[in-house]
Amino acid sequence: MNATARPALYRNFHRLAWFALIMTASTIMFGSFVRLSDAGLSCPDWPTCYGRVTWPQTQMEAAQHVASEIRPLESHKAWREQVHRFLAGLLGVEVLTLALLAARRRKHGIAQIVGASVLVALAIPLYMRGEHVAASVLAIGGEAILLLAALRWSNIDLARAAVLTLAVVVFQALLGMWTVTWLLKPIVVMGHLLGGMLMFGLLVWMAWKATNLPLILAEASRLRWWLRAGVALLVLQIALGGWVSSNYAALACGGGSASLDNFPRCVSQWWPQQNYTEGFTLWRGIGVDYEGGVLDGASRIAIQMAHRMMAIVVSLYLLVLSVRLFRIPGMRAWATMLGVLVLLQVTLGVLNVKLALPLLVAVLHSGGAVALLFVLVTLLARLRAPE
Repeated sequence: MNATARPALYRNFHRLAWFALIMTASTIMFGSFVRLSDAGLSCPDWPTCYGRVTWPQTQMEAAQHVASEIRPLESHKAWREQVHRFLAGLLGVEVLTLALLAARRRKHGIAQIVGASVLVALAIPLYMRGEHVAASVLAIGGEAILLLAALRWSNIDLARAAVLTLAVVVFQALLGMWTVTWLLKPIVVMGHLLGGMLMFGLLVWMAWKATNLPLILAEASRLRWWLRAGVALLVLQIALGGWVSSNYAALACGGGSASLDNFPRCVSQWWPQQNYTEGFTLWRGIGVDYEGGVLDGASRIAIQMAHRMMAIVVSLYLLVLSVRLFRIPGMRAWATMLGVLVLLQVTLGVLNVKLALPLLVAVLHSGGAVALLFVLVTLLARLRAPE
């Protein structure tokens, strides 16, 4: 497919891809708001909230559903969780539409995507009726169809990327369900964050490819390796940030305590006692309520210190990349944006600790990670060597 034919083929696709991209960023940010305001378990059932499509307004309404025996209603939090689910559901419909548009020229492409979606849709009422094994079989079957299609199809028309994004959406729904049913299990919460970032990255890549605005540079091939390494380091740091949040380790160094030096030192020490074995145990079984965290101080400090040390590595790397980009004609705006975002993200991270994790600053810190990922993946998608 040549470059002149691409815009006509993607006339509607690229618009929808940009809209889905904005929706994904908004959903990630709102999910951070839900998580950081301790509303992640405010609807004990899934996908309803105390048996309702929306959420109950009073304890009497909530008491009519068995979920009230698990957790009493907090209506000021329940709306946050359920609105987040609505946003995720709308995003799923958008990504499904993208996949259908991308696969419409593939043999049996529409049938495969519709068939997989029907299997996943049928799994939801089965899960709600307690038929978890049958629901899991259907959901796994739908995922298998999508992944096999992604492996078989080329990506010249973005069909592979679109169907892979749909597969990520389905798995995100499963992770969202497990977040509630497994009581904020850290590995699931972190996986849910990474899944959202993966979906965002795929949509950034598709949106730019469909828009077809390449940046032609002689250094493109070499820069791509720098950018790939930057994405890998950033994703690792995002994972550590998710691990900090899901284990309630953000204030492990004494955030908000006037008697302790919590930054750059931790509990007034440069190298306090740390337990990395316990801090990074990924699986602790099912049935434990992780709300508020279950780790001791040394384990949480280990998580916080790992996040800080990795932040130094990632920040220095991205700043060096920014300087490298700044020296290339035509790349100074992107280089400046990358450098400013890195410095802003570091500042927000420090403020999180010094100000005892204020909600606005913590949510903006999550948004900073989204913005950094956008810049790096944008450059990966747009850079092209001269023919």
